[in-house]
Amino acid sequence: MAASEPRAVALGGGHGLHATLTALRRVTSQVTAVVTVADDGGSSGRLRRELGLLPPGDLRQAFAAFAAEDGGTLWAEVFQHRFGGDGALAGHAVGNLLLAGLFEVLGDPVAALDEASRLMGISGRVLPMSPEPLEIQGEVSGLDAENPDAVRRIRGQVAVATTPGQVHRISLHPAGQADRPPRGCAEAIEAVLGADVVFLGPGSWFTSVLPHLLVPDLHDALLRTDATKVVILNLIPQPGETAGFSPEKHLDVLFEHAPELRVDAVIADRDSVPSPARLRDAAGRLGARALLGAVADPVVTGRHDPDALAGCMRDALESHRGRS
Repeated sequence: MAASEPRAVALGGGHGLHATLTALRRVTSQVTAVVTVADDGGSSGRLRRELGLLPPGDLRQAFAAFAAEDGGTLWAEVFQHRFGGDGALAGHAVGNLLLAGLFEVLGDPVAALDEASRLMGISGRVLPMSPEPLEIQGEVSGLDAENPDAVRRIRGQVAVATTPGQVHRISLHPAGQADRPPRGCAEAIEAVLGADVVFLGPGSWFTSVLPHLLVPDLHDALLRTDATKVVILNLIPQPGETAGFSPEKHLDVLFEHAPELRVDAVIADRDSVPSPARLRDAAGRLGARALLGAVADPVVTGRHDPDALAGCMRDALESHRGRS
């Protein structure tokens, strides 16, 4: 490992975080993933409801990304494998079950995730953004046919991610404790404060990206860190959550949820930005410069090309190198 390699932290969840980690490992081996823990659907939701554990699905995705880049392609495939059939295991991912078992045996989610890293032989670290399962609530309009402007509150990550309405804002709290703010994972906060660069996004904007800004301890760490802060935009709007959103609208919503946050760079695909000038203006309101590059996969629609994205990441790091 080169001594000059930057310490990088990637915040997100699901396929978006997987894309960031895949590209980021081309830039540095010192990578920590800080992962959302609000999933309430599918295999993760079942394990969360039945066992009261952190939902493991987004954490599993991060492990799979690290394993694939560290040469553990079999581990990556096994972790992502889902059981078929119609029995009790149907739909469960192997990685979800392994992580759930480690959570129960060790009793400490961070210790369990570190042990999973050791078992898989990966060099990256995977941490939850909170040590407790969280619940997302969304303020959504367009759900009432007679009064489309009426704002209703919906609850749960799946409900917010798949709503046919327009999401305006989200809030976050521990499951079943709407009167208490979520606790941040101490190790995740330490990683952010000690990072050279922090990446936020891409991914489901309201359910994988913005939740990190709503954990008070983590939000405070993002304000205090000396790290270069970089936002990576999605390639296309997502049905439900961000249908009809322009690239700059994503940044405006981020600013609405964290008005004190300032970032250094915004990475976007140049062919996915109808108005570069408007995006540059929106980035400027966050204190950032817009980096437009050809970062989309030329074959698979909606997926980032890891080599191209890694190149933009290196460009974003220039400001960090200049201060070092």
